[in-house]
Amino acid sequence: MRVAIDASRTTVARLTGTERYALELLRALIRQNTQHDLELYFRDQPAADLFPPSDRVMQHVIPFPRAWTHLRFAASLWQTRPDVTFVPAHTLPLLFPGRGIVTVHDLGYKYFPQAHTPTQRRYLDWSTRYSANRATVILADSQATARDVSRFYGADERKTRVLYPGVTCPYPNGVVPDELVKAVREKYGLPEHYWLYVGTLQPRKNIGSIAQGYARWKQHHADVDSALVLAGGRGWLYDPAWTAGIDGVIETGFVDEVDKWALYAGARALLFPSLYEGFGFPVVEALLCGTPVICSNSSSLPELGGDVVDYVQLPQAGAEISLIELWAYVGDQLAAYMERLGDEAYLGSARERRREQARRFNWEMSARDLLAILDDVD
Repeated sequence: MRVAIDASRTTVARLTGTERYALELLRALIRQNTQHDLELYFRDQPAADLFPPSDRVMQHVIPFPRAWTHLRFAASLWQTRPDVTFVPAHTLPLLFPGRGIVTVHDLGYKYFPQAHTPTQRRYLDWSTRYSANRATVILADSQATARDVSRFYGADERKTRVLYPGVTCPYPNGVVPDELVKAVREKYGLPEHYWLYVGTLQPRKNIGSIAQGYARWKQHHADVDSALVLAGGRGWLYDPAWTAGIDGVIETGFVDEVDKWALYAGARALLFPSLYEGFGFPVVEALLCGTPVICSNSSSLPELGGDVVDYVQLPQAGAEISLIELWAYVGDQLAAYMERLGDEAYLGSARERRREQARRFNWEMSARDLLAILDDVD
C-alpha cells in the first residue's frame, strides 16, 4: 500500500510526548517496513539523518503558515490519493480521500478543562470527536485512553487498537555512566540525595502533593542534605503556591535528553502522583534506569508500572475535596513510601525487575503492531 504519514511533529526543536511518539514510531516503522510505500509529509525541512535510509520512503516538504493539516496536507492527499493516511496525533484532516488511522494520546482536556483555554478546549473536543468517527482505525496509547475514547465519543470498540508507545534510552539497558550522573548533578547544583519529578509543571501533574510529600519526609530527615527536583518547564496555570514555603525545591526548567536520563539514574525515586495520564512516559523511563517510582493509581499508570511501582491512592471520583486536602491526602502517602525507600536493601532489590517491566514498552514492538494493523486495514 501507499501510506501517507503526517510527520510534521518530528521536526520541532523541543520534543515533548506527542512529538517524540511520532519521531520514534516512524523511525522504527521505517526500519521494519519491507512492503509498503511510506510517504512522509513535513511542514519544515527535516534533517538529512532524521530517519533511517530506505528506498520505500519518500519525503514531501509542504510549508504553509496556518491550518497546515486541514488545508495544505489535505490538498496534497487529494492530489496523491494514498491508500491510507496515518496521523500520529489526534487530528485527521477535515476532508481527505480514503482510509485513515489516527492516534489519540489522551483526553486530559475532558478531565481538566480548566487547564486549557476555551479555544483550545473546543478545538481538541471537535477534532478528536471528528477524528474518532472518521478514522478507519483509532490507535490509543493505553487501555485507559481506549476506554475514554469510547466513553466520551462513542467510538466503535472494534476499530480501536491499543498501541503502547516505547521509550528510547541512549544508554544500553538504561545504565547511565556514573560520571555523567555526577556531572549533571553538579550542573544543576544538586545534592547526592534527591527526589525527582519530570514533566511540565501544570495542574493535573499534582505538583502540590509532590511538594507536600517531600516536606513531610523532610520533617523526619532534616539532617539529610536533600532536594526535590522538578525537571520541566512551567506550563499554563502554573501556581507558585504549589511549592511555597518548602525548602529544597529546585526547578531546572526544560532539560535535554542527556540530562534527563542522568537525572533519572541519580534520583532516589521518581515522584509522579499525576491525576491523569494517557501514557506516563516518565514512569517507564525511570523504571528503565532501575529507579524506584511512586505514582498514582489513576488512568494508564497501573498499566505501565505493573507490580514494581508503589501506588498512592487518589480521592474517589466525585469526592468533594479542596486542593489543600488533596495535597495533604496524597502527600502523606508519598511520604510513607519515601520513608520505605530509605532501606538500601529494598531500594536495590527490585532494580532488574523494574527494567524488565520497562522493556515491555519498546518502539520495535510498537512498529510491528502498526505494520500488522496496516496489513489488516480495510
